[in-house]
Amino acid sequence: MERLQLSFLLIEESDILSLTPVMTRAFDDDAQKHLGKRKGGPPGYDNGDFFRQWLLPYQESVGYKILSDDVLIGGIIVWILPDGHNILGTIFVDPEYQDQGVGRRTWQFIERTYPDAISWRLGTPAWATKNHYFYEKCGFLLVDSDPLIPPDDDSLIYRKHL
Repeated sequence: MERLQLSFLLIEESDILSLTPVMTRAFDDDAQKHLGKRKGGPPGYDNGDFFRQWLLPYQESVGYKILSDDVLIGGIIVWILPDGHNILGTIFVDPEYQDQGVGRRTWQFIERTYPDAISWRLGTPAWATKNHYFYEKCGFLLVDSDPLIPPDDDSLIYRKHL
């Protein structure tokens, strides 16, 4: 298989319309595989409100669209905090492009882009075992709690110290 050529470009508000179907496919695929449900994801994942809530209003949040040969295949939202203890809000990849190293290369892009980070943290659903494997492969460890990521009944908290 030919290695995908990836590029990462900042998300602009005008990108929400094209990013939303990609996010929807990614989250719905997880819901089908892990929960046996046709649809499922965080509030607003399927209508653009996720981006409007978590990307646009915050000065600390930065989003990147992931492209392969000019085809939009995923996205990232990170919060870059002044103390260097950053948050990975989301990484999503269209199911057609999963299991081809896109996630790993995306995480490498994040680490290269933010070399001054002291740590990264994230929350992910307890049922999303593929996510757990991916984050652990990237060096994250499961932790009990994190003051900036409040737990809910269905999520696990991961942290990576650099």
